[in-house]
Amino acid sequence: MKRQFPALLLTLALLLSLSACGGTKQAVKQSPNAEAAEPSPDTEADTGQRIKVGLVCAGGEDDQGDTYNFIRGRNDAAVMLAAEGIGVEWRVMWDVPQDGACEDANRALADEGCQLIFNDSPGFEAFMRNVAPEYPDVQFVSCGGQASRADELPNTHNAFANIHEGRYLAGVVAGLKLQERMDSAAVIGYVCADTRPEAVSGYTAYFLGVRSVCPGVTMKVSADASALADMGCALISQHSGDIEPALVAQSAGVLHTGYIHDMTAAAPDASLVSTRIDWYVYLDHAIRAVLDGRELEQDWCHGLDMYAVELTPLNRDLIADGTDEALDEAKAALADGSLQVFDTSTFTVNGATLDTGDAVFDGAFHESYLQSAPYFALAVDGIERLN
Repeated sequence: MKRQFPALLLTLALLLSLSACGGTKQAVKQSPNAEAAEPSPDTEADTGQRIKVGLVCAGGEDDQGDTYNFIRGRNDAAVMLAAEGIGVEWRVMWDVPQDGACEDANRALADEGCQLIFNDSPGFEAFMRNVAPEYPDVQFVSCGGQASRADELPNTHNAFANIHEGRYLAGVVAGLKLQERMDSAAVIGYVCADTRPEAVSGYTAYFLGVRSVCPGVTMKVSADASALADMGCALISQHSGDIEPALVAQSAGVLHTGYIHDMTAAAPDASLVSTRIDWYVYLDHAIRAVLDGRELEQDWCHGLDMYAVELTPLNRDLIADGTDEALDEAKAALADGSLQVFDTSTFTVNGATLDTGDAVFDGAFHESYLQSAPYFALAVDGIERLN
């Protein structure tokens, strides 16, 4: 079963989350200003285990995207580890650019005594790997990168999550609502300017989730949510954690699904659900591995199987009848392998069924099977990129 937060820990988690979201944007810092969770008097006895952990973040303290989501995982890990008497001292570098400053940030954290350093952007990986040989006793992780898994450095690692599973499930929720509205041949929109495989994999998985319920749906991908609404899209989803697409959908009177945040408070008449990576799962795993002296995997990837991917609470005032049952069925099928997100019988590329490729076997394209970082980059029929 998924972890349950006792009341005390939930309170601590909420306090930590509030502190992480406050403040103003600042330049890259060489000293920490993110709080560490300390064991409370009501937690278990101190185990004597101590570790210093560094985080190199692309965003600032007011970030509402990937960095926010990563810090949210940090906060949960801090609370849960503290509850077991495990002392974690956190050091955070904010607003780090993808250049030599990233090397400086990793080096500074290692010099401060961090035993484990997470880099929250794949764009940091090359700079991280330049620093790693200088500190063989420090473990460096690139979240979303793909070079560390295959290099000759034993202290560099990659990690990501099967977010395509969450995108697919959010698509199922959306498709059910479209079906309820008798709009099974709708045109839907997806806000995304990114062309990397992570983005293509995400919006394609979402599209296939919607089409699993509404086979006639087509999708337009654009960087502009308002443009999609003006084109008459019946539903808008998104790649990033920006809340603007939800507000646009609410204003236009169309449906919406989000990313990272539960957006139902901002768009209660539009937003059905969001999905996110729960970075707590990997952070907790990696910290415990280093503390226990276990070898950390060169490449780590999990999804629904370890609750590393999740949906936010469903908008009960808006979802279609039968959504809970459909989600339970889809989750169970994904878990036992009877459902594959990129089942090759459910899509075509230039009118042809995909039947060859390194990741194609048993009737499906297996995303994040060869490496944790997504690599699905195919232009699936029914999806039109407008930029």
